[in-house]
Amino acid sequence: MSAKADVQLKDFGSIFRLDGKVAVVTGSTSFRTLDLTVDCSLLQAGCSKVFITSRKAKACEEACEALNALGCKGTAVSVPADLARTSEIERLVKEVEKHTDRVDILLANAGATWGAGFDEHPESAFAKVMDLNVKSVFVCCQRFAPLLRKAGTHEDPSRIVITASIAGIGIGTLGANATFGYSASKAAALHLARNLAVELGPQNILTTAIAPGFFPTKMASGLMELSGGVQQLADANPNKRLGMPEDIAGTIVYLCSRAGSHVNGGHIVLDGGAVVKSSKL
Repeated sequence: MSAKADVQLKDFGSIFRLDGKVAVVTGSTSFRTLDLTVDCSLLQAGCSKVFITSRKAKACEEACEALNALGCKGTAVSVPADLARTSEIERLVKEVEKHTDRVDILLANAGATWGAGFDEHPESAFAKVMDLNVKSVFVCCQRFAPLLRKAGTHEDPSRIVITASIAGIGIGTLGANATFGYSASKAAALHLARNLAVELGPQNILTTAIAPGFFPTKMASGLMELSGGVQQLADANPNKRLGMPEDIAGTIVYLCSRAGSHVNGGHIVLDGGAVVKSSKL
């Protein structure tokens, strides 16, 4: 075999394509522009259907209307659901099954946070954050597993991608607006991804996680202001900027495409080096 043949990659032009794939994106309107960019990237990469779900029905419908106006071949479908409740997750699965008999991609993106000082941090808030960020993620993966199994093959596994955070790797926000539950929940989400990877990998389902740092989003805006504001946070980052929607969108497409078909149980940090800088000796 010639050297030229040795280095030739199979159909490299389609290595990041998701043609014909069916995706479910939970919490898909929580971050607004950021989530819409991820949903858009799935459609532009070739997904035939992207189911968008969050607690707010109007936000889901508006997101789908905007995405379907882009002219992609695929379709965005609105299925509002409150994923804090197991019955709603089960209803979501049934609604998705009305449109398809398989799911290739599950993006577990729903999440919540709470900021309060240690002595005043409410037990109820800690429980709410842990329930949505960990338990609901597990239940969602569990209930969608039959559809993911139908889609996955040894050559082309289905994907679960869990949204964690660098707060689950380093130390999260402390002080008057401490996010104890959020940090603990995101550390748990990362380890949940590892466990699911080993459990579901032999069933042709790969599980990974992403760990974003600060992105200008509705959820993060208040904490960012309390932490010095966008510019101060950007200046403190090793690459001198905060995250942009394309940073997450490109990573999601990579993990869900043929390019990421040997990534299982790991996580990708998307913070420009912030967590590395904070942990240096």
